[in-house]
Parts: sequence; C-alpha cells; structure tokens
Amino acid sequence: MFRWINGPGSVFRDPLPGSTNYLNAYDAGGSLIRLRRGRDTEDEEAGNGKDEEGLSAIPGEEGAKDDSKNYIDGKAIPRETVDDLMPFPLNKEFRSQPVLSEALKDEIFRRVTVERKSVKVVSAEMGVEMSRVGAVVRLKSVEQEWIRAGKPLASPYARAVMDMLPQTPFRTGETPIPHESINDLPVHRDTLRQLFHPTSESRVFTRVDAGKVFSHTLLPADERIPHPELVQLAKSTQNQEIRQAMIIEQGEKYRMAEARAKEKEARRLASIQTIHSGRWDFRFQNVSVDSVGLDGRDTRGVGARYGVPRQDRKKGQIKIPRSVE
Repeated sequence: MFRWINGPGSVFRDPLPGSTNYLNAYDAGGSLIRLRRGRDTEDEEAGNGKDEEGLSAIPGEEGAKDDSKNYIDGKAIPRETVDDLMPFPLNKEFRSQPVLSEALKDEIFRRVTVERKSVKVVSAEMGVEMSRVGAVVRLKSVEQEWIRAGKPLASPYARAVMDMLPQTPFRTGETPIPHESINDLPVHRDTLRQLFHPTSESRVFTRVDAGKVFSHTLLPADERIPHPELVQLAKSTQNQEIRQAMIIEQGEKYRMAEARAKEKEARRLASIQTIHSGRWDFRFQNVSVDSVGLDGRDTRGVGARYGVPRQDRKKGQIKIPRSVE
C-alpha cells in the first residue's frame, strides 16, 4: 500500500485542478492517459509550437486556446473523455454525470430574480430542465437567507465535492452549453392503464387520435412536451429576422401566461376563508357534491387527492372492447 502511495498514488496528493482525478484517468505508472495521447498526436505534427488549427498550446501566448485550464511542462492538457469519468474501475458501465457549476447556478438565479424571467424561459435559454431551475432558485434563496442571518456555510466541503465531479460551465458572452435534455415527454397518468382500442387498417391513426382514446382532454405528445415552441422554432426558416420575431412573440406569450396563472391563483386564494386562532389557521372553502361527476370519479370532487383506484385490474370488469368505432 505504501509503495503505491509513494509511487503512482502520489499524483493524488496534489490533485489536478479542474479535473475529476479518477483512478481510470491514470495508468499503472501514475501518468495521465489523456496527456500521453495528446503528446502522441503532437509528435505527428510539425514542431512549430502550433496545433492543427494554428492555435498555440502555450498559456499566455497570442492565439492560445481557452478551453483548457491546466498545463504540464508547457503542454495543454486535453479535455476529459468518457473513459476519464469512471470513478469505479471495476464498474465499466457507470459514468459520472456533470453537475451545474457555481457560475451557472448564479446566472440562473440572477435571470430569475433580477431579470424577472420565468422558469420556462430560463430553462430554454440555459438548457436546464425546469424542475432543476426551480430547485436552483429555491436553494440559492435559502443560501442568501443564511448569509443574511449570519449562519455558517459549508463552503470548503462544497468546493471539495464540486472538484471531484464534472461540471457544466458558464462563460459570459458565449452561447450556454446545454446541461441536459429539456424536452423529454413526461408520462401522463391517463396513459398508465391497460387499454384495447380496435381500429380499421384503412384509418389514419395519429398521436392525436391515440391521446383522445386515453382521455378526451389528453393533448398529443407535440403539445405535452415542456417546450413545444422549440420544435416550431427548429422547423422554422433559417431567416434570422423571422426567428428573432418568433422568439419575441414567444416571450410575450410566456409573460401573458404567467400573468394569467397569477390571476387565477389570486382568485383561488380569495375564495378561501381563513380563520386565525393563535397557533393554527383554519381554511374553509365552498364545495359542491355534484363536483364528483356522474360516476363519482371526477378529479374536481372532494377527496380526489387521496386517490381513486382504477377499474382495469379488478375482477368482473370487462377488459376487451365492446364496440368498434
């Protein structure tokens, strides 16, 4: 053990900044594998100090690349590859996924709180899922509250953990790097039940028809994704003026939708009567017994939030179609 610590393992005493420094990134002799690969590639090129793109690899020289922060013996260290992101050498299938850098978190928080942009707009701009944008805003708000209250923060621990993980960076003035897929189709609860729907072979059966089979109010997949406007934007012409006009128009729609949502929430809160009794608050709201519908399973009815079991797996229920449309 001590032979390894004093030999190949000595590179981990002073870990390489800006790198995950996993075991898989080094060979048995303690040499960085991707640096050796980069040197082998440079040996095939002309020895004029320039790479194949005509950019210098020496830091501080004019034309030097800025996407590499670390240098060894005057040589720029290449970016981490997929093989470098395996923290467990015996588990070849696991890859460490990137996390949001602190600069990216601060920018998301600034755009939501200072520029007053909606979560959906920031998600489309930064390439971060809406749920993650909301989580960043909430956690940053808690952090700011702790700072104002004088509570200590575990900043050294956070920095140590962040140094061991790949990060999605943010650079001012550049196009944001997408962090994750933001247009994944969520699974709707109406599509979880078993359903048999016969149809003729000559009928054109689209995703819109499939959605109506599950529920008359279920929208097609193109409209249920988080950012359907991005699909329309990608299909639009390459004319930059038209694209810019579409972006401005979509921003107006976002603001109008947000205003309508706030107005609806204000009306809902106004319909609730709150009685303060010291320690507890009692809230009363008018309800109607007819809100459960004719079958008693309407989600607007009282008690719907506690769940109503479906009928598709119960005994005695007819599970095959009784008519063909």
